[in-house]
Amino acid sequence: MKQARIIGTGHYVPANVVKNADLEALMDTNDAWIQERTGIKERRHIVPGGEDTTSTMGAKASQMAIQKAGVTVDEIDFIIFATLSPDYYFPGPGVMLQKQLGFKKEIGALDVRNQCSGFIYSLSVADQFIKTGMYKTILVVGSEVHSGGLDMTTRGRGVSVIFGDGAGAIVMQATNDKDKGVLSTHLHAEGQFAEELALIAPATTDWIPNYIERNDPEDIRYYPYMNGNFVFKNAVVRFQEVINEALEANHCSADQIDLLIPHQANLRISQFIQKQMNLSDDRVFNNIQKYGNTTAASIPLALSEAVEQGKVKSGDLLCLAAFGSGFTWASALIRW
Repeated sequence: MKQARIIGTGHYVPANVVKNADLEALMDTNDAWIQERTGIKERRHIVPGGEDTTSTMGAKASQMAIQKAGVTVDEIDFIIFATLSPDYYFPGPGVMLQKQLGFKKEIGALDVRNQCSGFIYSLSVADQFIKTGMYKTILVVGSEVHSGGLDMTTRGRGVSVIFGDGAGAIVMQATNDKDKGVLSTHLHAEGQFAEELALIAPATTDWIPNYIERNDPEDIRYYPYMNGNFVFKNAVVRFQEVINEALEANHCSADQIDLLIPHQANLRISQFIQKQMNLSDDRVFNNIQKYGNTTAASIPLALSEAVEQGKVKSGDLLCLAAFGSGFTWASALIRW
């Protein structure tokens, strides 16, 4: 059985920087309040009507990953695209990216809708495809545009200050080297809490014409809802559980982790996990301070930056972990 190895990483963020101070003109908030609760200093938002979309950002991150991998577009056998914010309701962004990158082969494109854990779920699918020999080289993408769907008022500040736009991508390829690549992935869900972090409408249960007919300005279900304290309490538990699950499955301990890259949900969550696992600052990578929570894009974006900054070297043991809407959570242990 083949191993699945990451051979290239890439990322892209919009040029438009939105600092905490910029939000003060839109809502009752301030830099100190946001940093104290989330650790975020700034985030990127696309310019409405500009060239950046979920699929175009994913394409730009993919181009970087493909270039770093030293392969061509036509060597890619399959596309997996994770997002909660597709360009269109349908079709999904996987086929949009296929068109934008100019694939000549009519390869398959799979869209994954697992929100914050979407990238690790996608990585796990790619890992299984490669290990079974179905595909040799797979492009895995996470990309999000949150900014246009946020309630940028005081009413929505508990959610809106957190999220940003961006994309990350990796190229995974089969290798015979049993000492390198994805060691294991671990996926979980707890649907009973689905509505604790959700975007409820418009949906097939309440189509857009119903909104138009009601014309109710107090109906805010088309903005994301998050039960912040409840999500935080579940996140810190599930993060530790799924990280330890990956370590135990591979007979490893926390002190063997060279770099932990958590989903960039909230810096306070990452810091809590770091403290609980007794990891030094140089063994945990965070960039939420610059980009906010980019959901499915956060881990590949952070991984790409960590590689770019020389924080990942051959032989390192990497742990990726995520928790979010669904609730879903996941981890991956990787020997670089």
